[in-house]
Amino acid sequence: MRVRRVVTSALGAAALVLTSLGSVAAAAPASATPCGFFKTSTDAYYRHCTRDGSHVVIKVKVARARDHEACVRPGTTWLGSARKIQGAYYVGRTC
Repeated sequence: MRVRRVVTSALGAAALVLTSLGSVAAAAPASATPCGFFKTSTDAYYRHCTRDGSHVVIKVKVARARDHEACVRPGTTWLGSARKIQGAYYVGRTC
């Protein structure tokens, strides 16, 4: 009887630890989004990370087309297809 309680307690503790690790792993992708330019398999984005609510100007590098500037607000902005957009960076001014 005592062995059964020890085994049951150990299994319960292991389940609790694994559940906690699972919730941390599930939360990781949302917080793993980087600030600045990033791509997924199909799309290109720029994430402007700020606490002051500023809008900034970025330079968007485009394959086989003219590069252009864009004004982005705080948060994530879709820039276009990942095949077309090569990069983007902050140019040092607000808009």
